[in-house]
Parts: sequence; structure tokens; C-alpha cells
Amino acid sequence: MKKINILLCLLFCIFLAACSKKAEESSSNSNTQTTSADAATEAANNDVASDEKLGTKWGDEIDSHVTEVDLKRKSSDPIAESIVQYADKNYQGKSVNSISLAAGKIEFSVIDDQGNKLPIYRVGQSYYLEGREGRSYQLQYENNTGKTFEVVASVDGVDVINGSEASRSNAGYILHAHDSLKIEGFRKSERAVASFTFSKPEESYAANSDNGSIQNTGVIGTAIYELESPEEEAKPVNKYAPPPNAFPADR
Repeated sequence: MKKINILLCLLFCIFLAACSKKAEESSSNSNTQTTSADAATEAANNDVASDEKLGTKWGDEIDSHVTEVDLKRKSSDPIAESIVQYADKNYQGKSVNSISLAAGKIEFSVIDDQGNKLPIYRVGQSYYLEGREGRSYQLQYENNTGKTFEVVASVDGVDVINGSEASRSNAGYILHAHDSLKIEGFRKSERAVASFTFSKPEESYAANSDNGSIQNTGVIGTAIYELESPEEEAKPVNKYAPPPNAFPADR
């Protein structure tokens, strides 16, 4: 009787192991299928017909005043980057209103002239934006922290501030703590910008600029840097470690 019980236990263990292996294989196959589906969707999104391609041209002039400030980056490496491809195309993927950057510290979205967020389609780590020729748009960044950041943005491979070939080392706009930044167009002077307006690639600013290229049309880039802000430097320095706080949210 004892031998029979041992044999039954062994058979039961073998059965459990087989079930577990089957479950793992099923899960692996599911992940493979999901990855394959994402790859197929991403390939379809990247397959843009010639009549679907867009660029961004200079639109109407908008009042936009800026001043220069002298702030240093905490690091030469950006804390976050994003690339959004756009075209006059019905993209596939999950529709999102904004892109979370730097673990949610900053939210990036593309808005129209009425302030409505344009849908962005996410597939894996890639993002796509549906554009329409003649529609103007703006880049919006929201800071959810008490820190100060620098936003270096490019459209069609062109720096939005000085019109040079886009580079992460170029100076950007300041995004203050718990504030929002709206980039309305290519800067023309310290007092005005030309609104971002979707256009045919050959009519884009990049295609008609000495510093741009029609080959780079259809992409919006963002690099985020944390800055050494005066507010943080002004905080008193305590050589002693602060005591633990049992209720930190009530400070």
C-alpha cells in the first residue's frame, strides 16, 4: 500500500510539472504573438506613401516674447528623450493624449489652436501623430515636479529656436517647476514665432532652409535636461541629517 501511495505521488508530481511546462509554453507563445503583432503594426505605420508624407512650414506670425537666462545643466546627458513621427495617415496602435517623460516628471502633448490634444498612437516604444495639411499645431510640456528643466525641441530635424540643424547640445526653453511650456512655432525673433503648420514636405521649412533637409521631414524630437535652478541653491544647507518623518505628506 505504501508503494502504491508513493507511485501515485510521483505520478501527480509529473502531472503538475507537465501542466506547468505547458502553461509556460503557452505564455511564451502569447508573448511571441504579441511581439509579432506589434512589429507588424509598427511596420505598417512606418510604411508611409508619398502622398501621405508631411512636413512643417512657417505659418502665421504669433507674438511670443523670450529672454535669455544663464542656467547650467546638471548633466550633459538628457534625462529623457522622445521622437514622434507624423504623416497624413490613419495610424494604428493605442491612442494616448500625452507622452510621459522622465518617469512622469514631464508630460508632452501636441495640441491644436483651440488647445485640444491631438491623439498620438503608441506601438511598443514608438509614437505616431496624425497630421492634416494646413492644420497648425503646438508642442506642450507640463512639469509635474518642483524642479526646473530645459526642453530642447526640433521639428523636421531643425532646431525650433534658432533654425540650425537640430542638436541635443543646442540651447532650449526653460520649463519651470509646476509650470507648463507651449512652443507655438519656429522662432523668428525674440518677439515672435512662425506657427507650426503641416504642409507638403517640399513646402516645409526644413526643405527650404540652408540648415534643413527634406529627408528629415515628418518627425518631432524632444530632449529634456535637469537644470541647476537658483531656487534649489537658495535652500539652507543643514550639515545634520533631518529626522525621520512619520507623516511626510503633511509637511
